Amino acid sequence: MTEETPKEGKPAPATGFKHFCRSCCYTANGLREACKESAFRQELLLGVVLLPLSWLLHFPPMVSVFLDCLWLFLLVTELLNTAIEAIVDLASPGYHELAKRSKDLASAAVGLAIAINVFAWGAAVVVYLLPGK
Repeated sequence: MTEETPKEGKPAPATGFKHFCRSCCYTANGLREACKESAFRQELLLGVVLLPLSWLLHFPPMVSVFLDCLWLFLLVTELLNTAIEAIVDLASPGYHELAKRSKDLASAAVGLAIAINVFAWGAAVVVYLLPGK
């Protein structure tokens, strides 16, 4: 199978292992970009605390896995929020009510992901760690 001629500034489509390698590079580039965002760095730091804590507090293993997955869900939500903000800034450099609405909705998704984490951690502590359960 031959590759198409690339359009200006765009790499030629890849398949197989080459496609996989490119995808890994795109992922690394995205994570590097995300680390420039203070909110993403703060959420990474939160994971440095929460991941070990989920296992040290003697929750059942599936609860620890669930809590860890919720933290990853928060990171994914933050990545999507950052991507939406970037594309909105590109499309609408000036103020526009729809641009504001889009950014507010993406921010609300992050807020809900944080609330879900707080709720799940609170529930896990109450159910598994507080005396008199």
